Amino acid sequence: MVRIVIQRSPRPESATADEAVRPYSPAAFAPTQLDERTLPLTDPAWYPPPRRRRGWLRRPRVPRWAKWGVVVVVAGLFFRRAVAWAVLAALSAALHLFGLNVNLPHLKFGWPWQSISTGTATNTLVGPLVLQKIEGISRPALGTENFNFVFTHTVSKNIGLWPCWYSGTFAAVGHASATVDLNPGAAWWKPSTGHYQLHVLRAAAPGAPGRLTVSMALPLPQLPQSVHDVTVDNTLSKPISSDHSWTYPGLGCGVLIQPQFSQSVLYAQAQDVAFQQATSLPKVTKPLVSAAETEATTMIRDNFLQPTVNALGYTLTKFTIRWVSH
Repeated sequence: MVRIVIQRSPRPESATADEAVRPYSPAAFAPTQLDERTLPLTDPAWYPPPRRRRGWLRRPRVPRWAKWGVVVVVAGLFFRRAVAWAVLAALSAALHLFGLNVNLPHLKFGWPWQSISTGTATNTLVGPLVLQKIEGISRPALGTENFNFVFTHTVSKNIGLWPCWYSGTFAAVGHASATVDLNPGAAWWKPSTGHYQLHVLRAAAPGAPGRLTVSMALPLPQLPQSVHDVTVDNTLSKPISSDHSWTYPGLGCGVLIQPQFSQSVLYAQAQDVAFQQATSLPKVTKPLVSAAETEATTMIRDNFLQPTVNALGYTLTKFTIRWVSH
């Protein structure tokens, strides 16, 4: 409690009667001295600074780990397809590393902006237009098949009356692919031919993608057209038997015959045999054509048609290819 001391000055003897009847004049109550106990109540020095309570004037601090956690969660939700694909790929690689064969769910990689958007019904020849824009791969080699074969190489070189001959049988592995004509030309896609048909099952509406089916016809895959369209795996080729005259490998016969068994000579003969089997042997040609058709169907659907119809607001519910003679 603060006590205010006010000293009253004595009234002079010469004061008049009027001044005597006014004992509460301001002059009568004027303090004679001021100290820290007699300061006016209006002086700011009387009021101590306000005490701030913690938590009232300070903003609560969010931990840095919480901020980064929110950022990571939001990014994971936005890129959830990419994150799920990466997690499955890493898990599959880890399982294979430890020799475990587990059937994990199949998930395609995709970015958020590749989702299906809304649009309107359309019967545009989307497929052929897309295929015609793909330059440089209009006739890709697809459906590569490996096949085993055996060939025999024989050389006979007589030195006068001295017979020299050598025969070697080798096992080899060949690789061949069929070419698929993805862009047969503008005349191929005319509506009158029926080689391309798009049927809208349900029109696209705001918030709901449409549904459609696509069917097309393509020329039959072509088997290798030249010997250079097949290859032979030298690393898997090996001799399995040999036969020679009693004079081989004498010095004279060896000098004449050995160069005829160089790698280049054997590879050329093996390539000729592989080409002959890849174009005429049914057990090689049938799997070759079937693999090419399957790979071409997958490539056209996933790389060309599906992204295009999705951008127009549709889902490709069915896609078929008929293979016809050109």
